[in-house]
Amino acid sequence: MQDVLDIIKNVELIYDSNTSFQVLKDFERVLDELDIYVYANWKDGEIATGPNIERHWVTCSFMWDADKMPDPMGGKRLLDYDCKVSYTKSHKIEPRKIEKQDDIRPGTKKGKLDRTPIWIVEIQMPKKLIADIYTGYIEAAFIDPTQSPTPAADAEIQPAEDAAMAAEAPV
Repeated sequence: MQDVLDIIKNVELIYDSNTSFQVLKDFERVLDELDIYVYANWKDGEIATGPNIERHWVTCSFMWDADKMPDPMGGKRLLDYDCKVSYTKSHKIEPRKIEKQDDIRPGTKKGKLDRTPIWIVEIQMPKKLIADIYTGYIEAAFIDPTQSPTPAADAEIQPAEDAAMAAEAPV
């Protein structure tokens, strides 16, 4: 069971902590690099809990509406990289929008609480995978794309016209 208030507190904790925010960005980078967002509904997930940082693992839980379950093939892809993935049906408790008198909880001025069915996907990812993807990301960021590979020292450089004529000449 997920409470909207707990989810909001978790998001506030993430934004208040630079470490949690950085770990969550690295976690998302791994999902992106492994092309998980190609599978149906994976991009629509919202963070429910986490990141919970342990010695060798980082765990996050994401939620989807019950009618928008993420494609299990995305989770299966994560299994190939030593991640642990679990799917759970649950519900989210959220306040009802007050439109009439019946929507108010008795004795209060607050809306009644409704249960909305959701899917919870918990992903436990090894820190080593996060570090490997991050290292590749940093290396790619510092390679100058305008720099072409240098030719070998003994390579012969010739104009393009000469090379084309040599290729067309009969042997």
